[in-house]
Amino acid sequence: VQLQASGGGLVQAGGSLRLSCAASGLTFSRYIWAWFRQAPGKERKFVAAIDWSGGRTDYADSMKGRFTISRDNAKKTVYLEMNSLLPEDTAVYYCAATTRGYSDSFQGYDYWGQGTQVTVSS
Repeated sequence: VQLQASGGGLVQAGGSLRLSCAASGLTFSRYIWAWFRQAPGKERKFVAAIDWSGGRTDYADSMKGRFTISRDNAKKTVYLEMNSLLPEDTAVYYCAATTRGYSDSFQGYDYWGQGTQVTVSS
């Protein structure tokens, strides 16, 4: 199983980025997908999750209205569109997958991408 996250970078506050996570080695459509983030010295925190069909999405409170998670089962890719970025959004962003059920806890996920750095300057 391999999850390849990409799309991070340096952006000014108020800007946008689109993260992608391409999966291989698993049946993509059977998994619930999520994004987490981890800032230096802090624990990994939930950002957003999407169910098998894409019909249900959930976000951490501080991301609601700014971030959008989506998936393309044909391309085996999950996305995170991030708008109105703030300096406090600076972190390494990880994609994750699980078949165990919908969860906002990192312990609920079985597979992880390598992370992509997002840096938002003020």
